[in-house]
Amino acid sequence: MSTVRLTVGQAIVRFMAAQRSERDGMQHRLIEGCFGIFGHGNVAGIGQALLEAALKHDASPGLRYLQARNEQAMVHAAAAFARTRNRMSTLACTSSIGPGATNMVTGAALATISRLPVLLLPGDVFATRVADPVLQQLEYPGGDVSVNDTFRPVSRFFDRVWRPEQLPSALLGAMRVLTDPAETGAVTLALPQDVQAEAWDWPVELFLERVWHVPRTQPDRAAIARAVDLIKSARRPLIVAGGGVLYSEAADTLQGFAQATGIPVAQTQAGKGTMRSDDPLCAGAIGATGTNAANELAATADVVIGVGTRWTDFTTASRSVFREPAVRFVNINVASFDAAKQSGLAIVADAKAAIEALSVALRGWSADPAHRDRAGELAALWQATVDAAIGTRHEPLPTQAEIIGVVNEVAADTDIVLTAAGSMPGDLHKLWRTRDPAGYHVEYGYSCMGYEIAGGLGARMAAPDREVFVLVGDGSYLMMASELVTAVQEGIKLVVVCVNNHGFASIGNLSESVGSERFGTSYRFRRAGGQLDGGYLPLDLAANAASLGVHVIRARTIEEFREALTKARASESTTFVHIEADPVASAPSSGAWWDVPVAEVAQLESTRQARVRYERDKRRQRPLL
Repeated sequence: MSTVRLTVGQAIVRFMAAQRSERDGMQHRLIEGCFGIFGHGNVAGIGQALLEAALKHDASPGLRYLQARNEQAMVHAAAAFARTRNRMSTLACTSSIGPGATNMVTGAALATISRLPVLLLPGDVFATRVADPVLQQLEYPGGDVSVNDTFRPVSRFFDRVWRPEQLPSALLGAMRVLTDPAETGAVTLALPQDVQAEAWDWPVELFLERVWHVPRTQPDRAAIARAVDLIKSARRPLIVAGGGVLYSEAADTLQGFAQATGIPVAQTQAGKGTMRSDDPLCAGAIGATGTNAANELAATADVVIGVGTRWTDFTTASRSVFREPAVRFVNINVASFDAAKQSGLAIVADAKAAIEALSVALRGWSADPAHRDRAGELAALWQATVDAAIGTRHEPLPTQAEIIGVVNEVAADTDIVLTAAGSMPGDLHKLWRTRDPAGYHVEYGYSCMGYEIAGGLGARMAAPDREVFVLVGDGSYLMMASELVTAVQEGIKLVVVCVNNHGFASIGNLSESVGSERFGTSYRFRRAGGQLDGGYLPLDLAANAASLGVHVIRARTIEEFREALTKARASESTTFVHIEADPVASAPSSGAWWDVPVAEVAQLESTRQARVRYERDKRRQRPLL
């Protein structure tokens, strides 16, 4: 057997560069590059190997290196890249040991929760242990533990490579999970720093181009037959489209199915974009951040077809949005775990394959025309509600709804709007008018503040032909604005809209709803001997962004904002548009509920009243059966 002598780090980089994914005859590079921040735990191993790959000393395929500023942020960027590519390609991330590694744990959790493939390569302690305890090493009296063990519960695959001989099986196992649509998420290979630099004679076959075929799992015919019988019995059916529809590239298939059957479609956060917002059968967002149209249809639905959704509490309004006592669920999902939720009739299959099978089996059948007409009426009423919300001229500061409306107006059909946490995801879910399946990118599985700018970077890298509008609040900006520097360094253009509402407006609203009076949610001075309720802090986030090398435009009014955004979109460089918004003015209510427990006893009258409301709403929850 022919061999080649490489370090473990060099072998990993060469192996990553040779991996491909394939579906429907289309091949993609599986690992398109590697983000990294170097320290003593990876600089001599993975770092040296990435340098050699960049210099291309031989004929082996190269791997692009990207310099990040924050380890958590680079994982967010990789996750956003993978989502934008419908999980067919991703990026790797390498860190040193200690804090560099544990900084990636939050990003790993986000990727796994949202079913997004990312490859993490944290440095680890010495395998030989002769230098123990090394700088940043956790000494654990119980034996074989390092800080990297924190990756185990948030990774879909975890392995620690103690010896070079273990590397091939670890790499192959990692690629299997990255390309498995049912099992994918964060994949972590912990790499002891001495092992990274150790040389080994590897079989040449390990580095040959390898294609990982991503299957379209076909549905069981008996499951389809059962689902058809149930759907045909429905008087008021409803489809709930989740992210699995988009990852399966089944938006057109879903639209055709809805048109043929007359079944209206509601959309989860991850599934928004599966239908154009102006389609009469598109009821829009469902659940706690939903539209009146979708939630009214959900309240009376007798059969609900969930496609590629994991039925989170926001989607179901904490199990209160589906109110028909005898409602039944049909769940289409590649993961049997999700397909079995809501005590549903499970179809374990690829979304596109399953919808195609249902379309054939239901040919000639359609829902009651009155149900289709009612869905269209409700959708039209909600569009009028959106027009009113985005068209108001609120003073002295604009509302967030107005700001969203202007971004939607300036953005082209194929542009991407991206956000993650705070009040912005809920408002976008209700108000944003989608015109392209890939145009809506809201990470709401982990709702992680700080994802926005890093995620925008990853999305634009994955779709360089689309403009990316990053909507970020001042709270999230202060947590992680670091990858603006990476965008400038790499010449990757973003339009960043910073909506400054002087604190955590979303949690302020939630705090008020549970009787906690917005305590600790505004950025204010502490009065002498008092609470944090003095004047607003004099933060200048626009000046901060300018210091990071981006072009900044300040806007005070909606008219100035529209002009600034138009200039930003036309620019060739990253532009930061800053505008203040009223922190109290809210978007139209969904009329739905979210289960956030309220203190059962309290001295505050506001809390006592909130508890009364909570107990009333709690009675609307469906039992967990």
